[in-house]
Amino acid sequence: MNKKAASTLASGRWLFVATLLLTGCVLASAGSVITHNTPSYVATSKILGAEDPSKTIEVSAWLNLHNRSQFDALTQSLYDRNSPNYRHWLTRKDRAQFMPTAADAKAVQRFFEAHNLKVVTVGPDNFFVRARGTVGDVEKAFQVQLNNYQVGKKVLRSNDRDPVIDDAAAAVVAAVSGLDNGQYEHPLAQRTVLSGTAPKAAVPGVSPDTLFTNVCFPGTETDSFSTSPDGPLPTATYKGNYLGLQSETSPGCAFTPPNVYAAYGLNGLYGEGYNGAGQTIGIIDWCGSPTIQSDANAFSAYFGLPALTSSNFTITNTAPSNCAAWDNAEINIDVEWAHAIAPGANINLIVPPDGYIQDTDQAEYTAINYGLANVISGSYGAPESEVPASLLSTESLINEIGAASGISTNFATGDAGDFTVEGLPATVSAPADSPWATAVGGVTAALNADNSIAWQAGWGNNQFLVAEEGAVIDPTTGYSFGFIGGSGGGPSAFFPKPSYQKKVAGKFRQLPDISWLADPYTGVAILISVPYQQPAQVWQIWGGTSVATPMFSALWAIANEEAQAGGGSELGLASEYLYSLPSGAVTDIVPVGTPKTNVTAVIQDSSGTTAYNASQAVGGLVPTKFVSALWDYLPYQSTALLMTFGTDCTTDPNYASFETPCTSTSAQHTKVGWDNVTGVGTPNGQAFADSFYGK
Repeated sequence: MNKKAASTLASGRWLFVATLLLTGCVLASAGSVITHNTPSYVATSKILGAEDPSKTIEVSAWLNLHNRSQFDALTQSLYDRNSPNYRHWLTRKDRAQFMPTAADAKAVQRFFEAHNLKVVTVGPDNFFVRARGTVGDVEKAFQVQLNNYQVGKKVLRSNDRDPVIDDAAAAVVAAVSGLDNGQYEHPLAQRTVLSGTAPKAAVPGVSPDTLFTNVCFPGTETDSFSTSPDGPLPTATYKGNYLGLQSETSPGCAFTPPNVYAAYGLNGLYGEGYNGAGQTIGIIDWCGSPTIQSDANAFSAYFGLPALTSSNFTITNTAPSNCAAWDNAEINIDVEWAHAIAPGANINLIVPPDGYIQDTDQAEYTAINYGLANVISGSYGAPESEVPASLLSTESLINEIGAASGISTNFATGDAGDFTVEGLPATVSAPADSPWATAVGGVTAALNADNSIAWQAGWGNNQFLVAEEGAVIDPTTGYSFGFIGGSGGGPSAFFPKPSYQKKVAGKFRQLPDISWLADPYTGVAILISVPYQQPAQVWQIWGGTSVATPMFSALWAIANEEAQAGGGSELGLASEYLYSLPSGAVTDIVPVGTPKTNVTAVIQDSSGTTAYNASQAVGGLVPTKFVSALWDYLPYQSTALLMTFGTDCTTDPNYASFETPCTSTSAQHTKVGWDNVTGVGTPNGQAFADSFYGK
């Protein structure tokens, strides 16, 4: 990066943090280095070999804004109540003075063409230039080598050093994407499906509320297991809470829209006449789905929601799909549950060709630049540590352009806790890490029969096999799945703390900002078409911060509606408001009181009888307060699992050497006030949206 670009990045509200070092020496060159454009894993990961030099790839140069410090200051003033600019959102015409010029883009085009790379497109308002060529030509153009690296459980391609641009284009380029092949992933989590159990078909006229129960923790039970029906040692007796989940005869518990409306105070909001009318939710999901409109309309028909038609539902493909198969489940979650929470809002399904970071970032920018929605919902992310710093900065700039335009970009924080379960050092999810985005985490919710909330916990599950086909498994020596999923959160290693988090401890941007339903074991029902299934449409149960994000985005659309109904304007970035909400607008999620009904065990073997308390039964590395419950996974085979809730970390000592144990001071835990599992808490629908009336 040239000195001018570096100085502009270092100015304004979000100061560039010089915590990432160059990952290698550049080749001798008269050009300029595009700094911090190499993923940090390159310095430590095993090289698996060079990329095929004949392979064709596409790369993009992202261009510097003009007068960046002025743009940053102006955007900041749009959220300052004492500024005359307060919520006077920028139009595309207003932004033009800051965007790269046609001459800037032409300089980059000449660079690509001089190095045998064919220009594919120039992005809207010259913000990026994209080109295609072989790996060999890309390596020569940028003076790098592209290798494959073992990164945790994945194999990723990356440049081995920061790229170099050897002509005048260097002065206008901020970052290069496509050198590495990092991808975003959808943090969606399906509840464990029983082998051989067919999904419940969607039958017209049969309400899903007659299939599912809303009570996931219906009581307590005592289960006994022995090695054979004759009962030789060892034997085991487990006593405590049980989960009302899927069985051979029942799909178990799942939440439907009426359950959520009652539990989270949305019915009163709808009674006031607010449902998202006049707002547009932009949902970014790659690949697309040929059945999404018919699925969503069947889902809507079951719950009395308006149909999605050409007047309120649009699909915007940003490029032809590169996907071999449709990623249906995520799209169904996003569209069906955004529509369920804000049935009066328009939905624009924005479809990049695939999940590669280069393509999805460009789709987001396109949506913002052309004003395709005033709320953007992104149920996706990548570990921050796998994204080059220059691209983190670019992603945040895209979100800042959105914030300056009155658009809130909301992103899922992920379903892997602090990512150590994936074999990575603790990190957070990008682009949720951006200070100009709203990061959405997740909770576990237990409902009573009347849909009132019995308790909520920060989402985090551990799972243990206690008996399999009658064989008893000792908690101290037996098999454990350990930590199997939970809300992403914690400090960014790159972005400084924004002003709206001034009361949150630490120097860096902290995730999440807010949370909603995410635990698949207290998950939501979706209706989806499954190829070769008869009938094609079936009910499935899903969770993940992929559920929480479209739900919150829909509620934010309603908050915008209320603001405008009272004579105010669109609210813009949600996270700017979440830390100063009035009392009652959110529920603070604190450690759930450990019930006396947590599961305990008694194991008898040839050496005697051993009793295990609730903590010992789940590994022992547990937080002060948690909930545990038995799941009779295959009762006819005497096979059962033990689950924990409120444990966004590992409780099993066998995994503690590479996953963050729940006893660690760095583990994710809920607490009074903001915390790194749930942010400020979960929204109380009517009180939350009403607090923005006329604002």
